[in-house]
Amino acid sequence: MNRSIKEVQEFIKTNNIEMIDFKMIDLDGRWRHLTIPAANFKESVFEFGIGFDGSNYGYAPTENSDMVFIPDIDTMTVDPFAGIPTVGMIGDVMIIGKENKPFDQYPRNIAKSAERYMKEQGIADEMVIGPEFEFHVFDTVSYEVESNRVFYHLDTEEAEWNTGRTTSRNNGYNVSQKGGYHIDVPKDITYDLRSRMCMLLNKCGVPVKYHHREVGGSGQLEIEVELGGMCAMADNTMIVKYIVKNCAAAEGKTATFMPKPIHREAGNGMHVHMLLMKDGKPLFYDEDGYAGLSKTAHYFIGGLLKHIASLCALTNPSTNSYKRLIPGFEAPVTIGYATANRSAVIRIPAYAKSPETKRFELRNPDATCNPYFAYAAILMAGIDGIENKIDPADHYWGPFDFNLYKLSEEEQVKIESLPRTLDEALDALEKDHDYLTKGGVFPERLLKIWVQKKRMEANEINQVPHPAEYKKYYDL
Repeated sequence: MNRSIKEVQEFIKTNNIEMIDFKMIDLDGRWRHLTIPAANFKESVFEFGIGFDGSNYGYAPTENSDMVFIPDIDTMTVDPFAGIPTVGMIGDVMIIGKENKPFDQYPRNIAKSAERYMKEQGIADEMVIGPEFEFHVFDTVSYEVESNRVFYHLDTEEAEWNTGRTTSRNNGYNVSQKGGYHIDVPKDITYDLRSRMCMLLNKCGVPVKYHHREVGGSGQLEIEVELGGMCAMADNTMIVKYIVKNCAAAEGKTATFMPKPIHREAGNGMHVHMLLMKDGKPLFYDEDGYAGLSKTAHYFIGGLLKHIASLCALTNPSTNSYKRLIPGFEAPVTIGYATANRSAVIRIPAYAKSPETKRFELRNPDATCNPYFAYAAILMAGIDGIENKIDPADHYWGPFDFNLYKLSEEEQVKIESLPRTLDEALDALEKDHDYLTKGGVFPERLLKIWVQKKRMEANEINQVPHPAEYKKYYDL
């Protein structure tokens, strides 16, 4: 788009914008923000930036230099939730010196670095991706973790557990467990809410493909967006989460992208569709290849499957992630690829037949990830597969055109499994990360910080007595 500063200033004046809100992302993947009066939005902001303490965002301190935020005016959108007329902008973090340089730990800079590495190696000009966003909307949620009290409680009036509720709000149109997929009104009580979310996304420059009710009977929903460039889609991922959460809150509800918020129900994934383009042509299409995929596509898949265990430390970085990656809930547990098979970690959609749409999806990621880290890591794993010609068919990774959940024990032992815990994924990342550090894309220092931080999280949660343990062991 390449807006000029003068164009933005004219937009601010014409639309009576009072505030400029700058969105910065922390290590975990949460947005933080800093706001200035619109009158202070001048060219000096782009020259000198806005200083902040990156250590409070989880990054390692940068010695003898100033860390500053530089906005990207092409990301400007009007904030639909601000009471005061406000535009928001995403941006980058730079180190100010004789020559400004990108702060190498900042997630958006890492995504850009991965794209740059892809181009420098002559692999492709663009990685195009399209996430599917699954999430839950509840009426209420409460939780507590104290020495003498550990609990969570959530509710949505549509849930099957409310069929016996004797109140005027109970109309009998409850959704059965695992029975929510594409369910229609009046059971689909969040239909209009999803439409309003999608209308706001379109206004904010995030084109929506469709939305629908998902499998989980207790408020599980999905919004799928149109395909886009990798770094831009990481920006859009943050915008989707911002709009979904704030739109729900504005209507007295609460939204979560937690992978497994409800026991015995389907979890929330963030399946990532992907393809590569070079010189305006798709690289993943071959009419004569398996499922219409080229050798390049197969090598990319091979790289993903080779590194999938360590990738999970970035694409599934919460302890809750591994409560979703279990059999029986359309979530992958084994390492393999197939066509139209939702039990495989890589699925090739049978409906994507044209050269421009031929792609595959990685089904293990979830939205607790930092999208810039996750998408960049996926790209780097795929590049490693292309550079080393890793054919998945040579490693018993498929194609598995059958239900992987129903294999005999003898067959199951032949197939590798995804990590079962966050600790297993972190172990894999410590052993297997050279593909991430190629070209300086992921700094070693950042990966060490990430592993240390996530191990502390896992240790903290593992030490908390679980209510289910009281049920199993209290009377022994």
